[in-house]
Amino acid sequence: MLGGAEGVVMRKVEEHRVGQINSMSYWHTVRSPLRVIPTAFVFEACKFIPSLALKRFLYRIFGMKLGKNVSVGLRAAFDVFFPELIEIGDNSIIGYDTLILTHEFLVDRWRKGAVKIGRNVMIGANCTILPGVAIGDNSVIGAHSLVNHDVPANSFWGGVPAKPIRKGR
Repeated sequence: MLGGAEGVVMRKVEEHRVGQINSMSYWHTVRSPLRVIPTAFVFEACKFIPSLALKRFLYRIFGMKLGKNVSVGLRAAFDVFFPELIEIGDNSIIGYDTLILTHEFLVDRWRKGAVKIGRNVMIGANCTILPGVAIGDNSVIGAHSLVNHDVPANSFWGGVPAKPIRKGR
């Protein structure tokens, strides 16, 4: 787990150390190119497909866990390395141009962690959700927010980094 400045656990991630070269140079050992490349191709096409049902179908083929009536806005992007670590609950909305990551490459290590988004969650446009976070049921994430730690249920968060704005929607 990754701790914050005050020792508070912010994200649940696994860390993997690498050798002398920066971790992104090892990407092909993290996940097979034969898996990443087709995923990237399909996910890129999904950014522009207007049909929500077709998007859900394609994302599920690549391992994402999507509940009923999940809506994914245009240009939303999901992690192509570990899409199976993304879970989105029933009736949630992912806004335009939002990015959901389940891995990150750093200079001397890389990390991965599941992203769990609850039911009836609304994520505004242009948000970034980092690996290892959970967003509770009935929560709202304001547009242009960076979610770098867990968000409790029934709350409204926003900003960079995201902080509580108020309880309830």
